[in-house]
Amino acid sequence: MERSLDLANMTRVREFILLGLSTGLGIRDALFAVFLTLYMLTLLENTLVIYLICSHSELQKPMYFFLGNLSCLEMCYMSVTMPSLLRGLMQGPFCVPFTACIIQVFLFMSFISTKCTLLASMAYDRYVAICRPLHYPLLMQPQACMGLAMTSWLGGLLCSVIKTTCITSLFYCGPNVLNHFFCDVSPLLNLSCTRMPLTELVDFISTTIVFCGSLLVSLASYVAIGRTILHMPSAVARCKAFSTCTSHLAVMGIFYSVVLFTYSRPGHTEATDLNKVLSVIYTVVTPMCSPIIYCLRNKEVHAALRKSLHPH
Repeated sequence: MERSLDLANMTRVREFILLGLSTGLGIRDALFAVFLTLYMLTLLENTLVIYLICSHSELQKPMYFFLGNLSCLEMCYMSVTMPSLLRGLMQGPFCVPFTACIIQVFLFMSFISTKCTLLASMAYDRYVAICRPLHYPLLMQPQACMGLAMTSWLGGLLCSVIKTTCITSLFYCGPNVLNHFFCDVSPLLNLSCTRMPLTELVDFISTTIVFCGSLLVSLASYVAIGRTILHMPSAVARCKAFSTCTSHLAVMGIFYSVVLFTYSRPGHTEATDLNKVLSVIYTVVTPMCSPIIYCLRNKEVHAALRKSLHPH
């Protein structure tokens, strides 16, 4: 009862202050130009990938269907965090209304959870293609691919609803300074005036299920793929099979290693400059690099691009 009265007498925080990247004024100007260029480049790359997949019949395959979803997803979740990153570099620490901060958390967690499950779906696609090639047309029909994609998007949305509901159930009375360049879960939990172990537990469990669960699916798929490749009769066949997986393995390795280190811990962890650097990697670097990694050595994408540039 006394605790309830104390909370009632506190002033609820109406806005948060984002510190952004802790750098000098001259460096901030240079970083603003760099990150703005990277953002525009990422939008251009991923838009081009989606256009090629949609406009060329030879790319109407499950692998490219998932790649198109991934490109759309990369643009979405980079667009959630990049405006606040650029604003922080342009003007230094700035205020964000409480509602806008919660919306940013909701969208970001939804997209990043979707990416985890989508990467697992792509790993399963590679497993079926290599380990069960005769059943591939049956198992990866358009309806099945659409089902996997919808499950990824809806699963990410559900996870975000759970996490955001837990965050908004807490009471924030000050301080209101977030040591980050966007509103993220861990910094927000650190500012809560009400320490609720259940909320932190729900946050930790949902994070572990989505991230670790999708990672286990991906790892199991690649263990099976590895065994199949090792039993192939010729070196040429092994190299060809492995080459279809290298791009996904590279993207998955970078993304999961950074995200699991950052998020698969209890919510009440101190925000540090290292966390911000890691966040830059998976919110800026991986969305920019993914189209390059997937398409750099892909002959079918190269052929589609040449056909678009030289239609006659």
